[in-house]
Amino acid sequence: MTTWTIRLPWTAPPLSLNDRGHWRGRARLIRMVRNDSTTLARAARVPQCEHIHIQLIYIPRDSRRRDPENLIATQKALIDGLVPLVVPDDTPQYVSWSPPIIAPADPKDPHLRLEITRKEAP
Repeated sequence: MTTWTIRLPWTAPPLSLNDRGHWRGRARLIRMVRNDSTTLARAARVPQCEHIHIQLIYIPRDSRRRDPENLIATQKALIDGLVPLVVPDDTPQYVSWSPPIIAPADPKDPHLRLEITRKEAP
């Protein structure tokens, strides 16, 4: 198993399941997250894989209560950006994922990171 850790360019998740904005603005954000995912995976030299496991980790700025499930919207767009560069499709045949993790706060370095682990095909 090989794991690639990609530091994402945001200090807070760009998408949330609780977003109530206009559909056009949300579509623009989804497109941005997908494009960033593709670009960063290419820069990290993540090769084509038979199966990958995804883990999104968020290190917030402060210790307020947060709901990890709200990060799933960002995680979904990140996974979509890995198709077809890393895997042929985002179905369970090619991609598995764990629920996002909210790590302890770090006021000096808030960020998100994506861990991509190559797995044997199920």
